[in-house]
Formats: sequence, structure tokens, C-alpha cells
Amino acid sequence: MDLAEFYEQVYDTIRLIPYGKVTSYGHIAALIGMPRHSRHVGGALKMLDPESDVPWQRVVSSTGAISSRGPGTTGARRQAEALEAEGLTVEETRAGQFRVNFRTYGWFPATLADATRGDGDDETTN
Repeated sequence: MDLAEFYEQVYDTIRLIPYGKVTSYGHIAALIGMPRHSRHVGGALKMLDPESDVPWQRVVSSTGAISSRGPGTTGARRQAEALEAEGLTVEETRAGQFRVNFRTYGWFPATLADATRGDGDDETTN
């Protein structure tokens, strides 16, 4: 699979995440058959056109944390605000990190087939 195909699979899979739900970079990688490529999922999102219809905000770390975009950036706050606009509760830690509760908002279908059927509200696999 070349990089363009990988990115398209990532974007197509992220489009399946229901409104008001989140999943992890690693789970997206696993769903597309590349379980060791969670960082590449992050790379695909970094390359995403800002005008895209891909709901990028619905992908967070395996702990439910919203990944920092580096010192002086507002990306984590922007992602938190986008998730709150979908009705999710985003907690801010004392350290200023944002986090989403997977038990409440997690979306973890076992397979892409399950995802397309609407299964996957089980938070046990991330």
C-alpha cells in the first residue's frame, strides 16, 4: 500500500466514527490492517486539508487525551472545542491537557465491517 492509499483508508475510516464519539489513532490503524502504524494515522491527519469533510477531531490518543500540537499552538484547544460542539464532555487536567472519557464516548468496532453496520460503542478495545 502506498502512502496515498494509506491516507485515503485512514480518512475513509475516520468518516465512519459517529457524531459524538471518539476513537484512538491506534484503533484506526488496526481497523485498516496496519496495527503498528498509529503514528502514521497522526501523520495523515496532519496532512489533512483544512476544508476536508473528515471529522479529524474524533481521533484522540489511546488514553483519551487530546494530543498536544507543540508549545504555543492552539490545536488541542480547537479539537476540544470541536468535540464539545458535538456534545462531548472534555475534561481539562491540572496540567492543561484535555481528555475524553472512552467509557462514555468511545467507538471501538472490532472490524471495518462492524463499523459500517454501526457496531462499535464498546470501549474495551483501544
